[in-house]
Amino acid sequence: MIETLSRTVFHPLWDIKDKSNKLNHVKALEKSQWLSTEALKAAQWKKLQNTLHYAAQYSPYYRKLFKTLGLTPDDIKTPEDYLRIPVTTKLDIRNNTDQFISEEYTKESLVLAKTGGSTGVSLNLYFDEACQEQRNAAAIRSDRWAGWNLGHKRAALWGNPPTPTTFKQKVRHHLLDRTIYLDTMALNNDSMGAFVAQWHEEKPKSLFGHAHSIYMFAKYVSANNIKDLRPQAIVATSMMLLDHERVLIESVFECKVTNRYGCEEVGLIGCECEQHNGMHLNTDHLYIEFLDDDNQPVPAGQPGKIILTDFNNKGMPLLRYQVEDIGIPSDRICQCGRGLPIMEGLQGRVADFLKGPNGSLVAGISLVERTLTDIKGLEQIQLVQPELNRIEINRVKGVDYDENTDPLLLKELNSVFGPHIECIINDVTEIAQENNGKYRFSICKV
Repeated sequence: MIETLSRTVFHPLWDIKDKSNKLNHVKALEKSQWLSTEALKAAQWKKLQNTLHYAAQYSPYYRKLFKTLGLTPDDIKTPEDYLRIPVTTKLDIRNNTDQFISEEYTKESLVLAKTGGSTGVSLNLYFDEACQEQRNAAAIRSDRWAGWNLGHKRAALWGNPPTPTTFKQKVRHHLLDRTIYLDTMALNNDSMGAFVAQWHEEKPKSLFGHAHSIYMFAKYVSANNIKDLRPQAIVATSMMLLDHERVLIESVFECKVTNRYGCEEVGLIGCECEQHNGMHLNTDHLYIEFLDDDNQPVPAGQPGKIILTDFNNKGMPLLRYQVEDIGIPSDRICQCGRGLPIMEGLQGRVADFLKGPNGSLVAGISLVERTLTDIKGLEQIQLVQPELNRIEINRVKGVDYDENTDPLLLKELNSVFGPHIECIINDVTEIAQENNGKYRFSICKV
């Protein structure tokens, strides 16, 4: 009964109380996803033009940039024209934060968020409230593809989870959010055992969280022969979901995993639908480009740097923002019938790519996954490249570790990087987490 009331009564009433349009945005997105690809592209381009005019008028940074380039928003008539505007980098934002903020707002009137700086640059970001509503609506739509719905109780694996303290927060927690948390900053046998007990009591219908943290929890559930945790939906986010992790999670919980991709700067970028064959891109809210090293568009099926323009955030407009991730665009049409375009998958962050002695790039995440799959005796590994000629392998022994494991691991890495890069194995008991509870398995410091 609470579930039904939450969806049909409490959520709508809370929107009215907050003067929010979130649920109206959800309805609009639920409808637009079934438009044709051509209709969605036309709507996307119109939103891009509106965003360009707004940024040129109200953002001091982009107003100056347009003037320096000798361009006006009306000069941008095609995707090729849009390439004339330089890419915005994290350093651009960090060094000119106040200049990015719209003159229609003050910093005090905006919502502040901070990125963790996993690629070496931490940022202060500012969002207007309407932007937050639209982003939440996009997340709700994508989670529905997984099988979750408003009102469903959720089990979440998250770093530093929110704890309701005020009366309002506690009411919202019980009537709307309906989430139990396992803090990924303390992921161990005791905390996971307590979480299982809480699961049995609360009976959540979905599982949500960092991809690798869900994998670690699935391993615990499997090792302890726990058979009665059966979510209707699993949403993995915040980290790359590796193939072998997906296989184990789906086997343990007897539920398909929906892989979701987004970032703090722009919100939801892409998400799998029920077909689980690539990610639908959130072109309702974003203009998304995939570029090569010369900042030219890559063809379908080729990896490229992901460049994003946000239509929602008027408080701090971002044009052609390089999120420092690598993705593979597609020209396929999904069998689900949605017109939203497809991204085949992610290859990791720019900082996850290791460097060969000749300057070539190696997808560290892919190398980690292949190594874990092909070599027995490995529980986890992390590849860290502190300098060009050295790679350190933080290795956690698996239960089937033997005298052949490390030689095979070194042989695999030498076959990729050659004899001129020194590979050193560090025997560790666990891979350390980032401050936000995430894991990184490939780190290039060169």
